[in-house]
Parts: sequence; structure tokens; C-alpha cells
Amino acid sequence: MARTARGAQKDYVYRIANSPVGVLKLVASDEGLAAILWDIDRPNRVPLNIVAEDANHPVLIEAERQLQEYFAGKRKVFDLPLDFLGTEFQRKVWHALLTIPFGETRSYTQIAEQIGAPKAIRAVGAANGRNPISIIAPCHRVIGSAGDLRGFAGGLERKTYLLGFEGSDTKTFNFAA
Repeated sequence: MARTARGAQKDYVYRIANSPVGVLKLVASDEGLAAILWDIDRPNRVPLNIVAEDANHPVLIEAERQLQEYFAGKRKVFDLPLDFLGTEFQRKVWHALLTIPFGETRSYTQIAEQIGAPKAIRAVGAANGRNPISIIAPCHRVIGSAGDLRGFAGGLERKTYLLGFEGSDTKTFNFAA
């Protein structure tokens, strides 16, 4: 469960948003957007204390608006307060994801090197798989060194869609688990 600096449990609220990649569950705290969850997400992949639906939460409204702009081809960069909950290493990986430009990809090796942990390629892959803020922290832009697609919480079809939508040539990718 999410805990604040004083150890108290932090509460999160959610809003459901429709998108070209399916129904998304947007989750926020008072500090910012904490998660974008897929309809097929494993229940404990992102362990947050989600207490209620809140269709009027300003961060959730803005997140949905920016996602709509993204899918309409009008936005390439998101501008939202983010509330990543994870280990220091995971947060380093997730912040590195935010630096990958629209329409580009990086390998797990490149991310490991970027965060100063060049031998931590598998750990980068694990952290990437637990990225709570899919699409906005674009874990879909991380691929294998040989250009192969690896696992994605939303499924490889959605990863392929997102990469193709952003202009990546997914025809050349090998699909590996």
C-alpha cells in the first residue's frame, strides 16, 4: 500500500477514460497523476489504495484532456504533475522514460546506461514493466536491443498500436515475450 513520508496510507481516486487503446483507469492523489491502468492489468501490478471514483478531480480531468489531445494527434508531450510510487531505482527508470521523444524508441540497455546502471538491464526491464503511468511515461517506447517488442502491461497489440501511432515502423519488430 502507498504510504506517505509519515507512514500514513495515501488515498487515491480514479476516473474512467475511453481511448483508442481501450478503457483506461486514471488514478490520482492530491500530488498528481499516479497511474494509468489497463483493463487487463494484473490487480497488484500497481499497489495503490484507490478509495473512490472522482469524476471531478482536476488532475484526472486534465489527464483525460491531454490523452484525448495525444490520440487526436495534437499533443506529443504531456504536462501533468506526476506522483510516482516506487523504489528509488524504479523512479529513476520512470523518469528516464519521460525523456524519450515522441516517435522514438530506446532499448533497455540504453535506459540502463542513461540512469548510470549499465549492468542493470534486467532490473530496468522489471521497473519498466511496473511503470504505473503508461502512455504518459512512455514505457511502450522501450524495446529490445535487436528491435524486438518485449512485454507490455497493456499487451503487445496495444504496444504495437502506440508505436505505430507515433510513427515507429512496427513491421520490422520481432514479437518476443
